[in-house]
Amino acid sequence: MPYQPHHRDAVRTIYADTAFFGAPVEAYFDDRGLFADLGIDPYLEHYPDYAWVAESEGTAVGYIVGCPRGDGEIRRHNLARLPRILGRLAAGRYRVGRKTLSYVWDQAIAAARGELIEIRSALYPANLHINLLPTRRGHGLGSALLRAYLARLSSDGVPGVHAVTTDRNEAAVHLYRGFGFTVLAETTTAAWKRHVGGPLRLIAFGLRLSVGTSAQETVQNP
Repeated sequence: MPYQPHHRDAVRTIYADTAFFGAPVEAYFDDRGLFADLGIDPYLEHYPDYAWVAESEGTAVGYIVGCPRGDGEIRRHNLARLPRILGRLAAGRYRVGRKTLSYVWDQAIAAARGELIEIRSALYPANLHINLLPTRRGHGLGSALLRAYLARLSSDGVPGVHAVTTDRNEAAVHLYRGFGFTVLAETTTAAWKRHVGGPLRLIAFGLRLSVGTSAQETVQNP
C-alpha cells in the first residue's frame, strides 16, 4: 500500500532491523535513530509519493523507497538537514561510539580506494531501497513493492532506475534479475571486512523503463 505518515516509525524500525545484511544495524552502528535519520528519513520526508509499505495483519513488514533523481539528490537533502542533525548530536540525542566511528572510517577508506559504487546516469537516474523482515521474505511481497515503484516511475516519465546491493544479498540479486535488471557495475570492497571477515562484491543493477506504461507492461513478472 502507499506509504502514509503513520508508517514512519515502522519503516524506520525495519530499516534499522535489516541494515546489517538482514540483521540489526547495531552490529556496526551505535545509534539506530541517527542511522535512520540519515538513511531513510530523506526519502520519507521528501519523496513519500515514491514509497510503499507491505503489511501483514495490519503490521508493516517491509517497504520500498526511492528518489527519481537518485543518490545525489538525497545527499543534497542530507546536507540541508545537517544543522538539525548536528544540533541533536550536540544535545546528546545520539550515541556515537567506536562502532559508528569505525563504520565512518571504513566507508571513507573504501570511497577513497574507489571501492564504492554510485550510479550517475541519465539512463538510470532513479534509485531504490527495498527491505523486508526476514520472516516475510519469499511470499511475493518484494515483487509487489518493486512493481508498484516501477509503475510510478514509468508513469512519471523516468527513463530508468538503479539499485546497489552485495553478492551476499542473494534475495535482492534474485529479485532484480527476475525483473530484468542488468548489471551496470561491480567492484570488490573491504568496507565491511571487519564485520564479515572478508571483502564483498558490490553489484549495481539497472533497468530501463518504458515511459508512460505500467510496470506489467514494462517488465515481466518474476
